[in-house]
Amino acid sequence: MPQRILLCDDDIYILRAAEFKFQHAGYIVDTAGDGLEALEAIEKALPDLIITDCQMPRLDGLGLVQRLRDNPATADIPVLMLTAKGFELKHDELARTWNVLAVVAKPFSPRELLKRVNAILRMEDIEVNREKSLNL
Repeated sequence: MPQRILLCDDDIYILRAAEFKFQHAGYIVDTAGDGLEALEAIEKALPDLIITDCQMPRLDGLGLVQRLRDNPATADIPVLMLTAKGFELKHDELARTWNVLAVVAKPFSPRELLKRVNAILRMEDIEVNREKSLNL
């Protein structure tokens, strides 16, 4: 069963480039233009991973992550943060406080982002399969 990724960014070109790359890799991709649209998309279909921009109108990426972590249904969804301010965000602080797995600076390579996502989701599959085998 294909895994679902939610891409959240107010730059339509970034959304379309990443969406194209992930769809061709076999993922189901939902998109949102800001954090509020992302929350609406999450209500319709829970993603396996969220990639969100940091700076967006209405609800930014940090606000989105805070809301995700406050909700038990979404608290454990892996999140990658995209930002044009890649060097201004402290990854260790985001990881510790909000469990953000990585901060990816713009501009980024869609191919490299796909490799990172594949690695993260593959690790989750390994952990889920390990838990299932232990419960048998």
